Formats: sequence, C-alpha cells, structure tokens
Amino acid sequence: MAFLAEFIITAVKMLLLIVTAVVGIKLGKVFRDRKDAKTAAEETAALDLQK
Repeated sequence: MAFLAEFIITAVKMLLLIVTAVVGIKLGKVFRDRKDAKTAAEETAALDLQK
C-alpha cells in the first residue's frame, strides 16, 4: 500500500512538472513572437522614414 501511495505522489509531481514546462514553453513562444513582431514593425517604420 505504501508503494502505491508513493507511486501516485511521484506521478502527480511528474505531471505538475510537465504542465509547468509546457506552459513555460508556450509563454516563451508568445513573448518571443510579440517581440519579433514589434522589432519588425520598428524596422518597417525606419525603412519608411528613409524613403
């Protein structure tokens, strides 16, 4: 019984770590895409000013 309880606790911890990693990766992608879009807009604006 103790083995089963420890196994369940370990499985829950592993799932929480996986969920945290996935959320972190998704947020990192969202922030990176937002920064890339901002940089592209600034470069486009700079090119328009040069013309």
